[in-house]
Amino acid sequence: MNNTLINPARLSFSSLFAAVLGLYLSATVLTPVAAVADDSCNQPDRPKMPNGAEATMEAMLAGQKAVKAFQASNMEYMQCLERKYSAAEATAKNAKDGTKKAEARADYAKSIDAYNAAVSAEEAVAGEFNISLRAYKAANK
Repeated sequence: MNNTLINPARLSFSSLFAAVLGLYLSATVLTPVAAVADDSCNQPDRPKMPNGAEATMEAMLAGQKAVKAFQASNMEYMQCLERKYSAAEATAKNAKDGTKKAEARADYAKSIDAYNAAVSAEEAVAGEFNISLRAYKAANK
């Protein structure tokens, strides 16, 4: 995989989208699933976006790097959540005790909600960076 930083001033929206999608897909396919020692999943903090209308090229590249780091951390978080909801689903299907079944269903719902929120956060971060990138391009024509 090429780790060269992309110059955001030279990217079209579709090129940036393809780059972000490629990063997402490579992280999804190539990241090994690690064993979890406990059941805690750590949600990453959203990166601070540069103000594209006032940012320097260096600030935009730092913002792009922060977005990529967030996406990688968010992917690990989502994989952790997938393991949690899969385990909860299996427990709910196999539990004979009504209380354990109800707890497993609640854990499943909580993990699914967290997973969906993580997907939304990733979409929002990408959207925010795209807005910043468009503002940068407009300010630096």
